[in-house]
Amino acid sequence: MFIKGRVFMLSRKEEIERSIITKFRKDIWRNFTKAVRDYELIQDGDKIAVCISGGKDSMLLAKCMEELRKHGKANFDICYIVMNPGYRDHIYQQILDNSKTLGIDIKIFKSNIFDIVDKQEASPCYLCARMRRGFLYARAQELGCNKIALGHHFDDVIETIMLSILYGGEYKSMPPKLKSTNFKGMELIRPLYLVREKSIIKWSEYNHLQFINCACKFTDSNSHSSKREEIKKLIANLEEIYPNIAANIFKSSENVNIETVLGIKKDNKKISFLDYYNE
Repeated sequence: MFIKGRVFMLSRKEEIERSIITKFRKDIWRNFTKAVRDYELIQDGDKIAVCISGGKDSMLLAKCMEELRKHGKANFDICYIVMNPGYRDHIYQQILDNSKTLGIDIKIFKSNIFDIVDKQEASPCYLCARMRRGFLYARAQELGCNKIALGHHFDDVIETIMLSILYGGEYKSMPPKLKSTNFKGMELIRPLYLVREKSIIKWSEYNHLQFINCACKFTDSNSHSSKREEIKKLIANLEEIYPNIAANIFKSSENVNIETVLGIKKDNKKISFLDYYNE
């Protein structure tokens, strides 16, 4: 960096931050701010707990939220929380090291989720996800937050849609924000909603960052995880033939034609097209 003939060396943290709004401005920063703006994810006075799992998505989210707080129009506060559900020592240390490199001031709390899930034979990932969400909401509320931010991205959304259709026999998406039914006044937001996973991977590789994957021992054997990988590969294969396929899957959740479907669910009640056919 040159200013009037003088050279200023950026720190590694500053270089990583700068890459988000320069080299990856189009693919990450613009899509991040577009989601925040279009889905009205952040308002003045919010206090948001950014939930960090230690993976690439949540770590990038933390840096994007920090940049937005410094340079954005909304006046809001952030805290960064990490739940340790029973990570092995080297996994836990990697999270600490990456947080230090990125300059993220994390607040850590422990839970016994892995011990509980270890005793379950059926749907361990489903139980783990529900318990994690509950712990995060509770901790965020203790810290005075009204929202939690998760690192789900564009590909998580379209994979969820395809999983629900092909394996669940229903049409279900992943909304950009969701009010909690169990924690009054709390809301979940997904600011990376429009960011492609390949852009996040390129950002981490460009900055020579290595993050943890899912550290749970059930991941390799669990059928839901393997099905998500199958869907990921299916979408990638389809994109080679038709580049707009991912965008169209996403758009399908914005363009549901109620008049052409056999039934919908509202408030956990199934409504058949016959119920309003003669109206």
